[in-house]
Amino acid sequence: NRPEHTGHFNFTDQFRHYKEIMYKPDLEHQIRGKPVIFDMDMSPGDFLALLCLLKAPMEAIDLRGILVSGNGWANPATVDVIYDVLHMMGRDDIPVGLGKITALGAPDLGCEYVKAIPHGSGGFLDTDTLFGLAWVLPRSPRRYTAENSVKYGAPRDTARPELRQPLAFEVWQHIREELKPTDKITILTNGPLTNIANIILSDPKAESVIERIFIVGSHLAGGNGDRGNVFTVPSNKFSEFNFFLDPQAAKAVVESGLDITLIPLRAQRQVDSFKEVTRSLCTAEKTPESSFAYQLLLSMQKLQKNNQAYHHIVSWFYRFYIQTAIMEKTTLDSVVIHTVTIDSVVIHTVLSK
Repeated sequence: NRPEHTGHFNFTDQFRHYKEIMYKPDLEHQIRGKPVIFDMDMSPGDFLALLCLLKAPMEAIDLRGILVSGNGWANPATVDVIYDVLHMMGRDDIPVGLGKITALGAPDLGCEYVKAIPHGSGGFLDTDTLFGLAWVLPRSPRRYTAENSVKYGAPRDTARPELRQPLAFEVWQHIREELKPTDKITILTNGPLTNIANIILSDPKAESVIERIFIVGSHLAGGNGDRGNVFTVPSNKFSEFNFFLDPQAAKAVVESGLDITLIPLRAQRQVDSFKEVTRSLCTAEKTPESSFAYQLLLSMQKLQKNNQAYHHIVSWFYRFYIQTAIMEKTTLDSVVIHTVTIDSVVIHTVLSK
């Protein structure tokens, strides 16, 4: 394990025509809209939602950064796929921060909540590669790396400590420091609330700059006994995965007093079908991102239809559709915004009519 004996794979030696070029837009004179942070756990639906955010006019939605939950549906190294998507969209300027790989209060190794995510088909095996489609994306010069230095707690400096993967809280601090005095941040979350809870608990200034949080998660079971979606824990009938993966974080965020809009499982189940969205993409203008989204949705649709091991992936589609509706400020079919009070906490909730 001595440094001088370490082998380094050189990508440019293997692929001579590859050039490490960073694509960053000139934003000096750009009119920028509402500052948005996207918190994701790298499920396939999250990548579709990310593409929608990147396609939105910057005058309306200004994506300032991406926070990644390491305790969600993909391994931390899947951050590379986020870098590749940003590279394809010409947004190598957007910082990506990696959060904790365990829930709040859980040990670094052996977190019981993360064990609920399958490792094989329909789990890490597919989400880490986006069903094998991640390889078609252009390779970004930015990569996930475990390179570290003594400055950040490593036992020794490694060969290239400057390549250290930024942490979610560091990206949050960077975004907050660059805000104008009148700016407020809107946060869209599509995974466990670990990153948001850490920010609220660790940064005293966070609540003053967060305007609103949209949370795709929770399950408000009605009188008809609607079941949750944690299918890998049969004894837990009513939980929803995003809240289940870190219940302490969910509690901290909900009780923070911030302006929160919940999109619970019952509302998610009201959205359109795979077939209608894939049909629209099939007839849309052909761009690299639309072709990628079409192939990804088509793969999800076929697997969900033909293989019982993939029955749950429709929930990833819900995430994409819900976030798209939020960004377009449209009312979802058959749903309304309803205000509820839970233990003196006022929450805006999307519920079925």
